[in-house]
Amino acid sequence: MALTHAYIAEPALPGFPDWGHTARQAAEAVPDQAIDAFWRALNHVSAAQLYLTDNPRLARPLRHADVKETPCGHWGVCPPVNYMLAHLGPLTAWRPAGCEVLILHGAGHAGPSALAHAYINGTLCLTGDGPGWSMPELRALIAGFPHPERFGGEITPLIPGVRHTGGQLGPALAIAQGMVLDAPHRLVVPLIGDGELETGATAAAWLARRALHGSGDHGAVLPVVLANGMKMGGPSLLADMSEDEVRGYFTGLGYEPLIHNGADLPGFRRLLAEAFSRLRPLGATGRQPVLVLTMPKGHTGPQQVAGRQIVGTPAVHKTPLKDPRRDEAEFEALEAWLASYRPVELFTTQGRPTDLVRQALPGPAHEPETTGPLASLDPHYSRPWPDASTVIRERATTGAFRLFSPDEITSNRLHLSADGSLPPWAVEILNEEICHGWLQGYTETGRDALLATYEAFAPVNTSLLIQHLKHRRLRYLTGQGGLPSVNYLITSLGWRNTYTHQNPGLVSSMLESEDGFVHVYTPADATRAAAVLALMLAGRDRVNFLITDKYPGPSFPPAPFRDELTDGAAVWPHLSHRGLPDLVLASAGDVPARELSTATTLLRRSHPDVRVRYLHINDLAVLGPAPRWPYALTNQTFSRLFGTDTPVLMAVPTRPSTVRALLAARGETSRFHVVGYQEPGRPTTPEGLLEHCGLSAAALSARAALVIKEHYG
Repeated sequence: MALTHAYIAEPALPGFPDWGHTARQAAEAVPDQAIDAFWRALNHVSAAQLYLTDNPRLARPLRHADVKETPCGHWGVCPPVNYMLAHLGPLTAWRPAGCEVLILHGAGHAGPSALAHAYINGTLCLTGDGPGWSMPELRALIAGFPHPERFGGEITPLIPGVRHTGGQLGPALAIAQGMVLDAPHRLVVPLIGDGELETGATAAAWLARRALHGSGDHGAVLPVVLANGMKMGGPSLLADMSEDEVRGYFTGLGYEPLIHNGADLPGFRRLLAEAFSRLRPLGATGRQPVLVLTMPKGHTGPQQVAGRQIVGTPAVHKTPLKDPRRDEAEFEALEAWLASYRPVELFTTQGRPTDLVRQALPGPAHEPETTGPLASLDPHYSRPWPDASTVIRERATTGAFRLFSPDEITSNRLHLSADGSLPPWAVEILNEEICHGWLQGYTETGRDALLATYEAFAPVNTSLLIQHLKHRRLRYLTGQGGLPSVNYLITSLGWRNTYTHQNPGLVSSMLESEDGFVHVYTPADATRAAAVLALMLAGRDRVNFLITDKYPGPSFPPAPFRDELTDGAAVWPHLSHRGLPDLVLASAGDVPARELSTATTLLRRSHPDVRVRYLHINDLAVLGPAPRWPYALTNQTFSRLFGTDTPVLMAVPTRPSTVRALLAARGETSRFHVVGYQEPGRPTTPEGLLEHCGLSAAALSARAALVIKEHYG
């Protein structure tokens, strides 16, 4: 498929970069031959990483000893990805002053391509003290792939320039949208595989931009669909659509599809220039361009080997030649394949890209700021916060902040404006995955964001969060820390909701990840929750979950709260006896605190001779052991709070097994009795649910008496 119609340039919008001028400058400055050379260089280095141990330029005839014993990696997606990288290079180099172009890889399999791109750009370092071009560096890149201890073979931030870790298909388009919110200077180009189009997150993201109309001044997103016809195991659904159906599909979603097969390089450059000329801010009305590149998967690789079809089959997904070191037909095919790129024209004997290739390189990247918000909230909390809504409104006044919610801001009783209207910095869309994608893109580019959602619906994002934790961990390893925290406000709790709205599973999964970035905050009342939220929004390098009831409940004395913030847990003197206790009662969360504090009063009346210590846990993550949990209670503090042989009754808002696992990792098992959510199996009232789970005040009081009897006889 190739676009044939002409276009009429639209006037530039005030305050929005003239990306069309960028395309015209790049076309004048960089010849087509340089784009082609850059593409061939990327293809050659990508394929060489899969197969070669030496002879990276093919400066001499290929030998069997030059070929890897066991080729590995993914080839099929590399050629269309490389085609886009080669064409975007000059456009990035000639971007408007003060602007930036970011490229997101939707799929994680293009690792060879990203590594080749980083080497040819001069940003990769494997052998020396710094990045650069050399023959030892090029040999190390090719021979060492997939670099299991350094980069890995897939898309991660360990590779210079990567800002989204692949492997979780679907969110790249939403992440790209989040990156350009409130950033008119930024253009993000997500490369989306046609298999990725079949995911719910991508399908929803096309429509999602309509929710951003009138929400501020944004940058632009140019989606590129790599319609190569194949998923891992067979044809994609998009491959079954005619050109007219593809046009109709994207037109119906509100886009203008620009379709090309990549065979005519000058024609594709003109098409890409047209797309740049048609770019508009993300929140603008009207059609936005989407590029559809129909280049076949594995293009430029071997077509057939010994009568076996390669192109157009699943064989092209990974290594199309399985054993060229020993199979003579495959060896000859590999030699012809690599020679077709004419690598001696692309790299000098010193391993440097030739002058022709370097003409098309993107030039130095403009790194987005990640130094924090324009003004942070007071981390010392010298004044009390009345509620979470006040914290959110005040944070929004400082700028560089967004609230995302799946159509639940009013339902969650968040009051964001005096008249009840939705301010432009708050966006609702009925899709948790899109909200997370926007949040991820926004925070990845150095701004603060908050996702507010129902407790029962939040688990939809479990896989996205696990993948993002991996991404953040890898960024941190490369010295790229300092990003704003990922913040979730989880409310409309199952304790108040119908049977279908009861699922505390997200925080269970996050704690089970045993990731030190994770914090699960369980404050005892609304004032404490507001202060915790302020802390979350002022922090960095954390993945925070705040669990708080949207309905008003009792307030507790504020004196212990500073210790709750500092240590993650603290004794409540007003409910505790002095000295060593016979029983420790511990609550986590506002509903458990309400019930267990009442149970404590009942117990002290019924068992006046029992000495009780009451404490509240503000962050469940501190219960785990160090060093697995960097902010864990020290052994000394843990013993000071919980004792060493005293029985403990703990009431939590999560499933009890999650907390038991944290305690078991410390070696604490039999003396801890944890009570939390249990599946009721059928609809029930809030009071009935508490009774079923043993979390009502009466049930907790009775359980406490039983624990004392069992422990002391």
